[in-house]
Amino acid sequence: MRSAKDAARTVGLLSDAAKRDALLAVAEAIGACADRIIAANVDDLDHGRANGLSTALQDRLRLDAARVAALADAVRDIAALPDPVGRVLDERTLPSGVRLQKVSVPFGVVGAIYEARPNVTVDITALALRSGNSVVLRGGSAAQRTNAVLVDAIRTALDSAGIDARAVQSVDDFGRDGARELMHARGLVDVLVPRGSAQLIETVVTESSVPVIETGAGIVHIVLDASAPLEWARDIVVNAKVQRPSVCNAVETVLVHRDAAPRLVGPVVAALQQAGVTVHGDESVASLADDVVPATDDDWAIEHLSLDLSMRVVDDLDGALAHIRRYSTHHTESIITTDDANAERFLAEVDSAVVMANASTRFTDGGEFGFGAEVGISTQKLHARGPMGLAELTSTKWLARGAGQVRA
Repeated sequence: MRSAKDAARTVGLLSDAAKRDALLAVAEAIGACADRIIAANVDDLDHGRANGLSTALQDRLRLDAARVAALADAVRDIAALPDPVGRVLDERTLPSGVRLQKVSVPFGVVGAIYEARPNVTVDITALALRSGNSVVLRGGSAAQRTNAVLVDAIRTALDSAGIDARAVQSVDDFGRDGARELMHARGLVDVLVPRGSAQLIETVVTESSVPVIETGAGIVHIVLDASAPLEWARDIVVNAKVQRPSVCNAVETVLVHRDAAPRLVGPVVAALQQAGVTVHGDESVASLADDVVPATDDDWAIEHLSLDLSMRVVDDLDGALAHIRRYSTHHTESIITTDDANAERFLAEVDSAVVMANASTRFTDGGEFGFGAEVGISTQKLHARGPMGLAELTSTKWLARGAGQVRA
């Protein structure tokens, strides 16, 4: 990690063009190593299945030719983004004549602890390099073979581009001891980003002496308001649950306004079931649809990450808001409604990183937001909130330029 700190000093001074060219070299290297990456990934998947890795984590772990190509494309997208370093965020001249500028600067060394997500290896590395940072990775044992090939390809590309390959490092070979050292590398690592289960995130937040940007679990809600059009409700809920159920922006709980329940519950549940979803519903939902699994109190606090969904009928918008306040992890919530006043109230009152009206929660994503990729989706309020891109991997400093002034 000391060498990552050393490398950060040179990476932080690279020009826009040099960083862009380095990432294009990384993208090419990933594409060229696709067969090696996929072969390593098959070994990781076989090992994971043999050791009881959950279906959700297997989906996040899996890389096929299309996903590897998408990783390379994401790196190219990040390369094409404007350089976040050196932006003038504020400027003024003091009465003394001293000129001040507040500019964006790299953090230095970014650490990441995550599990079964080889895409994070590429996304965080590309974002870190584009923003002038070094990166130290702990990708977990489930993806260790895949990550080793990816890191090797990235470091080789950097070396060929004349950039210090020590800017990208992994502590996977050291197992849990590596993760522990990373969490306690205060002074060497400037910021740490955990991505994974609620347990992993909680461990990093509570044990780390390095400042942490918390990316939270996603107990994501969609509210079907009294005026929700059936087509919107059905299509958005199915998309938000089914398109990729193992990710943090997939919907987990649907709250239905009581006045709309007779009109919406049956068709929405049927559409979900046709897509393979098991619906866990309260008594009102069970009375309006077939084959509903009785919901327990625990269901409202579960991030299923699977083809399971909890559904509840609430008396009104106040009831929906109260439920969200109690159970939300402050990730993403959406309301389906044609009532503009209710939509604006929902957008104003819900305290989550991303709040939507009449859109699928699956849009909460760095790529969808135009960031090329994301470091993670922050559910905290300090420094960064929501999908984190290049700007969130920079800090600031003040530059003062004078001509011999002294303070009176």
